[in-house]
Amino acid sequence: MVTIGIDPHKASHTAVALGADGEVLGELCVPADAAMLRRLRRWAAGWPERVWAIEGAAGLGRLLAQKLVIAGERVLDVPSKLSSRARVLARGHGRKTDGIDAQSVAVVALRHRDLLEVTADDHTAILRLLSDRRDELTGERRRTVNRLHRALRDLHPGGAARQLTADRAAQLLRSIRPANAIDQERQAIARQLIIDVRRIDRALVENRRRCQQAVAASGSSLTEILGISDVLAAKILGHSGDITRFASADHYASYTGTAPVEASSGERTRHRLSRAGNRSLNHALHMAARVQTMHPGAGRTHYQRKRAEHKTSREALRSLKRQLAKVVYRQLRNDHHRFQTISLSTDLT
Repeated sequence: MVTIGIDPHKASHTAVALGADGEVLGELCVPADAAMLRRLRRWAAGWPERVWAIEGAAGLGRLLAQKLVIAGERVLDVPSKLSSRARVLARGHGRKTDGIDAQSVAVVALRHRDLLEVTADDHTAILRLLSDRRDELTGERRRTVNRLHRALRDLHPGGAARQLTADRAAQLLRSIRPANAIDQERQAIARQLIIDVRRIDRALVENRRRCQQAVAASGSSLTEILGISDVLAAKILGHSGDITRFASADHYASYTGTAPVEASSGERTRHRLSRAGNRSLNHALHMAARVQTMHPGAGRTHYQRKRAEHKTSREALRSLKRQLAKVVYRQLRNDHHRFQTISLSTDLT
């Protein structure tokens, strides 16, 4: 079996082929253009038994990874942290070239048998795109509103109220009479910012509608869980991907960053908060857990029990997030089995 490591870049991709013993069999650099797939497969044709390993197959290397998978190739996703560590440990210095990086990617694929195998994009890719777009819009709106607050603060004593909307800002702006040319320019900028806020608000409404449609099309039952809206369901489904890639609920919790990290030493056993994992999934579970603490149900009961055990509010909420990750995992697994059963019965008929 030959392992082909690829170091992807925006303008080019460098590939290095390693034999089973780690021997370098060949190296190739191709431009990132319409012919890259054909050139790489023609170069690798001499090794029928091959597997491709791409650094950041969900990021910069996504396009090439998807093209290879669609072409019937087996592709592994190599985290950049692992490849960089392999390069430093193997060479003991900081020298770095595209060829060295590609070789390090291949070495990681040779030594790690638990790397994620890339699959062709499915409906979850749409959900992730919508979720990521909503995060971008939310961040853009927050920055725009902050700028609007700053402009109004310099025009009106005390500025605007904290919870500022486009309508409230426009109403306040109409009551302001500029004293000079500088204030007139500030007022003009504030009007432009109000237009921006309204544009973003419309985009957020449209994004929510499309999230609802995409979640409904997926057939997921995630929204049956208290606290999980269509927007959060889109984020969870989009960032979880194929749930079968997680062997257990514990593996899924680790991926979401809700599983505590053991930090024991000697006879002392303790755990600390995990800062790792998919932060988008972690945020979605955090928002759902917050909602559950506000409404009667199993989640609120668990939270109150932890508080009665003298846990802080943050510790109790983290515990609830961990339990919620288990619930979400089971729901996703159940949905997966249900889809398989429906598909099988359809094929039989």
